[in-house]
Amino acid sequence: MEVIEGHAAEPLTVAEIAECVGVGVRALQEGFRRHLDTTPLAYLREVRLDRVRKELLASDPGSATVTAIASRWGFLHPGRFSLAYRQQFGESPSETLRA
Repeated sequence: MEVIEGHAAEPLTVAEIAECVGVGVRALQEGFRRHLDTTPLAYLREVRLDRVRKELLASDPGSATVTAIASRWGFLHPGRFSLAYRQQFGESPSETLRA
C-alpha cells in the first residue's frame, strides 16, 4: 500500500509493485485480496481517483482542466476516467472542479 500511495502518479505494474516489496506477483495479489478485499491495481485506481478529486477541489476552474489533472494521475482515457470517477464519487469530475 505504501508503494502505491507513494508512487501513484507514476506508471506502475503489479510486477513492479511486487518487486518493490520483495514478494511475487501471486503473493502480492493474494495479500491484497485477503487484507483489503481488492487487487493491487484496483487499489491503485482508488488512490489515483482520490488524488484527482483532491486536486480538482483545490484547483481554479478558470485555469485548470479535468483532462490535465486526470492525465497527471495516469488516467489517459477521458471516457473511462469520467465513468470511474462518477461511480466512485457520484458526480462528474467537471462538477467537482466547479465546486
